Amino acid sequence: MKNLKSLLSLVFVVSMAWACGPKGDTVETSDAKAVTTSAAATSVAVNTSNSMVTWIGSKPAGKHNGTIGITGGEVLVKGNTVVGGSFDIDITSLVVLDLPADSKGNGKLRGHLMSADFFEAENFPTASFEITGAELFNADNLVADLDEPQTDYTPASLSDVMVENPTHIISGNLTMRGTTKNISFPASVSLENGAIKAIANFNINRTEWGLKFKERASLAEKLKDDFIYNTVNVGFQLEAGTGTAME
Repeated sequence: MKNLKSLLSLVFVVSMAWACGPKGDTVETSDAKAVTTSAAATSVAVNTSNSMVTWIGSKPAGKHNGTIGITGGEVLVKGNTVVGGSFDIDITSLVVLDLPADSKGNGKLRGHLMSADFFEAENFPTASFEITGAELFNADNLVADLDEPQTDYTPASLSDVMVENPTHIISGNLTMRGTTKNISFPASVSLENGAIKAIANFNINRTEWGLKFKERASLAEKLKDDFIYNTVNVGFQLEAGTGTAME
């Protein structure tokens, strides 16, 4: 009976912490959307040397971060406005930055991320993002929330990770592991002397793309200390064209 009371007390405490914990804002996600093109748009090639995807994954015991390479793409510009574009992401180029590159832990983590538990890189070695819309930034468009239990490593909310002074809300089809979802996120976009620079930082729910290893889908999972947060922080750093460097 004493053990039962202790267990019930633990469930109550953890449940209260869950209910009162912070919300990790994620970007709005919907089904894939049609891409419209403009015949008058100019195509500007992506500079892959200065472009990358960043990521942060978290669990109650810690977190990991790294980069993934962008291998090509284009931005479509009409006048001084971005009207479209796409870029390819090489999942097999994923790098873990928080562990020594030659360490056993780095190799083990990277191998696990490449496995069917996560990206299943053997069958889905590439991901892609295709712009479906761009409009001036409006904070009211950031409406999706994802509840996450509070620990020392709870993923930061969107308001904490998004870029300062965003200029636009970018919408596009993100394809990973054979699944395409349309997402909308705040970004800072600048265009000067034919050069384009776009920076964004936001959160996604990894399970939307089938990355469901140790997702917390039930109370039992929420009470474990080895689940992995569904919220993953993603950053886009994109440069295209040539011209004067932009700050």
